[in-house]
Amino acid sequence: MLIPSIDLKGGKVVQLVQGQRLALESDDLDGWVSRFARFPKVQLIDLDAALGTGTNDALVQQVAPQLPCRVGGGIRSVERAREVLEYGARAVIVSSSLFRNGQPDLVFAKALADAVGAERVIAAVDSKGGRVVIRGWTEPVDVTAVEAAQALEPYCAEFLYTHVDREGMMSGTDMDAVRAVAAATSRRVTAAGGITTREEIDTLDAAGIDSVVGMAIYTGTLSLDDAPADSTPQA
Repeated sequence: MLIPSIDLKGGKVVQLVQGQRLALESDDLDGWVSRFARFPKVQLIDLDAALGTGTNDALVQQVAPQLPCRVGGGIRSVERAREVLEYGARAVIVSSSLFRNGQPDLVFAKALADAVGAERVIAAVDSKGGRVVIRGWTEPVDVTAVEAAQALEPYCAEFLYTHVDREGMMSGTDMDAVRAVAAATSRRVTAAGGITTREEIDTLDAAGIDSVVGMAIYTGTLSLDDAPADSTPQA
């Protein structure tokens, strides 16, 4: 399944290359919300909150009730997770707070799962240079995505694996890396980072893996007309 992404930074919809260089920005948030309305899953990320440089919370509150969103960016406490779910998000994507001192923080992971339900938690195990990266992909930790997935599996319903090395580059994702994460867990895996073509999406779908796509949609490289939405709504 294709999951369109909406990344927010400075009050605008943006696309970044490897989470750093601005490639595209748009003021037409309502237009993108309308375009993505037929999809049963949409990914909404507050990049400023993820980086600790600000917030786009007003926009998150605006979009979450309108779309079947999984929301991430700056969710570092049980209270914040509850707040975002109350906005209307179907699930929260949690990254930095799941790691402490370079390792998975299983105490926090359990507390979060107990508080909001593991079925509403998506654990981000994003990788750059072979290691999990947190805080807006700026800080590496001491584990691989596979190791993180194995440790965090009891506390979430799904993993988001972003291959940051390919993010925004439209060069195709690393299929072997994605498959390795999927093989390490019984939980559902969603892949992101460089996914560009319908063929890639179909290949991942055949393996039971969803695809988050951003840059290819925003540049028109992948037409939404060529990317039919799955008709079954899911969290």
